[in-house]
Amino acid sequence: MERSTNQRRVIRKVLDEAERPLGPQEILEAAQSHLPTLGIATVYRTLKGFLEDGTVAPVELPGESLRYETSGKPHHHHFRCRECNRVFELEGCEVQTRGLAPPGFKVDAHELVLYGACKECRRAAR
Repeated sequence: MERSTNQRRVIRKVLDEAERPLGPQEILEAAQSHLPTLGIATVYRTLKGFLEDGTVAPVELPGESLRYETSGKPHHHHFRCRECNRVFELEGCEVQTRGLAPPGFKVDAHELVLYGACKECRRAAR
């Protein structure tokens, strides 16, 4: 078990309050408002520890660097804004997988990512 440090507490707080998956640079920028001397290496080390102890879950999008979100959330999907590159959580799951796989295959998991423009980027474009 890793010891609790101010850096770990701040990074955890950033992830808990984000309400969306964050990349390491986004975590760093948000955490530096509380700890201006925090460095990216500490963010990566902390994320590695959080992954190992199950505090965070990785969010993998095709062709993208990992993002991270707090673990323990119910199954959900993600939306990636093509304008600002932020990723947002979509609550729940309406995907019906029955009939999608070839005959004889068994689906045991799925992931859906929607792409487009977020509300803020759409508003800014008007």
